[in-house]
Amino acid sequence: MERHGIRGLILGAAATAALAAPLTGCSDDTTPSGVASAASSIASEAGDALASATAEAGQKFDEFKNGVNAKGDVKVSDVSTDSDGRSAAKVTVTNSTSSSKSYAVQIDFRDRSGNLLDTAVVTVDAVAAGAAKDATVRSNRTLSGDVTAEVARAARN
Repeated sequence: MERHGIRGLILGAAATAALAAPLTGCSDDTTPSGVASAASSIASEAGDALASATAEAGQKFDEFKNGVNAKGDVKVSDVSTDSDGRSAAKVTVTNSTSSSKSYAVQIDFRDRSGNLLDTAVVTVDAVAAGAAKDATVRSNRTLSGDVTAEVARAARN
């Protein structure tokens, strides 16, 4: 039993090194600690990018003075990949009021497991009363895998 445990550990470390080797660039450090360091660095960069995007989304909503919750007025399409390799989705805002309104819409890009990959804000200005208007929201960076988009929040003023 102990032999399988050690064998499994060795095979797991080898597989991790093989899969992570492309991530380490030109580095010759394929030791488990070197691979772990490279993976940690990549995860840290992704986390920093997400934190930056989340902070930027918060700032855009802060600039949208006296906004009223309008999440129910917004629909988002399936995600596609644009010519720059970034994830994109069509946002449709339907103004349910009796006067022209502007909207700020935050879209969260997630993987199929629901993990947050990126967030972006799009503004849709001068949507006529009772009318619908489309805009395109794009991720801040290239996302991989099966990406979905959801309306995180929306405000109108």
